[in-house]
Amino acid sequence: MFYPLVRRLEQHGPLSEEEKQVLQRITSRTVLYQPREDIVREGSTPSYSSLILSGFGIRYNHSPDGRRQITAFHVPGDFADLHSFLLNPIDDGVAALTACTVAQVPHSDLKEITKNYPYLTRLLWLITLIDGAVHRVWMTTLGRMDARERLAHFFCELRDRLQPVGLSNDDSYELPITQQELGDAFGTSTVHINRVLQDLRSDGLITSRGKTLIINDLRRLQEQAQYAPGYLHLYQRIERD
Repeated sequence: MFYPLVRRLEQHGPLSEEEKQVLQRITSRTVLYQPREDIVREGSTPSYSSLILSGFGIRYNHSPDGRRQITAFHVPGDFADLHSFLLNPIDDGVAALTACTVAQVPHSDLKEITKNYPYLTRLLWLITLIDGAVHRVWMTTLGRMDARERLAHFFCELRDRLQPVGLSNDDSYELPITQQELGDAFGTSTVHINRVLQDLRSDGLITSRGKTLIINDLRRLQEQAQYAPGYLHLYQRIERD
């Protein structure tokens, strides 16, 4: 069950057998969450960080008047709240979008890794930094792109994030995200999300088949989104020594 994390980390450098055994040990405590169930409550002080092993999750905040802003979508291999290792209480929450299997990685084990496994520490640090890079790009798309560009950008990004963990083909992947959830992420109404999706379909860029999104013309979709995947640092290598 810990293999999505191994696959993601090994994009950036090979792991030793000992390091893989460490990851297997620290991810052995798993919990199954139902769709829309909280994994970590907003403002709580968890003693563990949550690693998504299967399913999709979200990170979110609420405004003072109770409106929700989705700040990230998480896929298998993602730590949804690795920052809670050092930031307590956390200022956001994590919830299951679909049924999710989650490994609860004790902060005491993460502390042991930082003491005894410097290379593994750097890899975990890197994926936290990449989360920050994704947030910065999301802020740019929210502030400087229209809804059509934002959705096109997200569809391109999700394809590239799912491929390393084996959950995306060249042109299709599962998209179990409702129009309301897309609206909560991209700052627009469900009605407008629906209109944009219809436009992307009518222009021949995407097709929906149940919960599967099919990208019909990746090059045009990337052009619509002004998409450049460098911020994902998909294959940046980390030196062991």
